[in-house]
Amino acid sequence: MSKFWSPFVKDLVPYVPGEQPKLANLVKLNTNENPYGPSPKALAAMREVLDDGLRLYPDPNGDRLKVAVAEFYGITSQQVFVGNGSDEVLAHAFHGLFQHGKPLLFPDVTYSFYPVYCGLYGIAFEALALDGQFQIRVEDYARPNGGIIFPNPNAPTGCLLALEAIERLLQANPDSVVLVDEAYIDFGGESAVGLVGRYPNLLVTQTLSKSRSLAGLRVGVAIGHPDLIEALERIKNSFNSYPLDRLAIVGAAVAFEDRAYFEQTCQAVVSSREQVVAGLQGLGFEVLPSAANFVFARHPQRDALQIAAALRERGVLVRHFKQARIAQFLRISIGSPAQNQALLDALGAL
Repeated sequence: MSKFWSPFVKDLVPYVPGEQPKLANLVKLNTNENPYGPSPKALAAMREVLDDGLRLYPDPNGDRLKVAVAEFYGITSQQVFVGNGSDEVLAHAFHGLFQHGKPLLFPDVTYSFYPVYCGLYGIAFEALALDGQFQIRVEDYARPNGGIIFPNPNAPTGCLLALEAIERLLQANPDSVVLVDEAYIDFGGESAVGLVGRYPNLLVTQTLSKSRSLAGLRVGVAIGHPDLIEALERIKNSFNSYPLDRLAIVGAAVAFEDRAYFEQTCQAVVSSREQVVAGLQGLGFEVLPSAANFVFARHPQRDALQIAAALRERGVLVRHFKQARIAQFLRISIGSPAQNQALLDALGAL
């Protein structure tokens, strides 16, 4: 019944998320979910508000969460925006900050939602090639643009761009918004939030889905100059004025407040990642340097798609991408120690 569609809908190429299988007992290492549960304090706080108060609308501004984020980073709540997962926050940024008639710049190997949003909002873009080691070349971005966006660490490669390189990018593009998508920053990088006060063109987005184990709650944040935040608020309030529910606001706020649990679980993932890297290298894999909760690896003698299929037969799910430059790589999420061992055992059997 596509005759009822708006004309642009037929040309959209939607994002395809990682598989969420219905089968039980799979070792699920394909969607970068955290193997450790959310903060127990956050769960307790959400249970406390699971009451008759749900008949009331939530705070449309999510102020409790904004204050928790601001206190965590030592900034003001006027520099914080909150939304339903970082994907919604990114959508508002594309809509409100990147429609300037010039191409948006991002890497050729990156989060595949970026070109999807360009299609949705009619934004021209240029995908700039990563170098031979899959690193961003800052000098390539010194060209006319309507904005710059990239994940740091990058996804799906896991490679980190140093803060001094981000500063050079900001200095070279003072008239464009530079959006640093920090979904994985807590597993080995230093956040660019510390640069926000000096660069009014910097917007940093984060999610609570990865390092705070709340993928099922759908909470994301953006941090930047109040002028950038105001643009996002104007878009939000023209689209969905109550984006976060009562449970999400309190659960996310307490997850930021429980710094000890956050640091403990992040370190556990980092330690497991180093063990997985060593195990993969012992099996002959080449593994890119990762600062994320996943690794990107290829085997010089075995086809990646065949490895992924053979692992699936053994009950282990990993992510394979068909894009030409990375078709021989597998993205493998870091799981619990038992899941990681099951992966390495299955690969060893292959």
